[in-house]
Amino acid sequence: MNVELIIKLVKKGRIKWQRHALERMMERDISRHEVKKILFKGEVIENYSDDHPLPSGLFMGFINHKPLHVVAAVDMETQWCYIITAYRPDSEHFEQDFKTRKK
Repeated sequence: MNVELIIKLVKKGRIKWQRHALERMMERDISRHEVKKILFKGEVIENYSDDHPLPSGLFMGFINHKPLHVVAAVDMETQWCYIITAYRPDSEHFEQDFKTRKK
């Protein structure tokens, strides 16, 4: 996952919000600003290089000391960043670091 490219594209406004992402963000009270902040300051904790139609990655960061995950993808041909989903990880599915999935 090319984090530098994602940051560049988002800064240029080349970000496309998938309908699923917007619906989930509204349900979960997550703003576009928060998602962008995670892309700018967070870290990639999982790479989904085999995702179809585009490879994607799971970003993790904190907003007001609370963890937030964002799944984003980049279309290298068109140079657009796609926001797939955003959610607040929970301790049922993730370890205390909110980076490691429970087995």
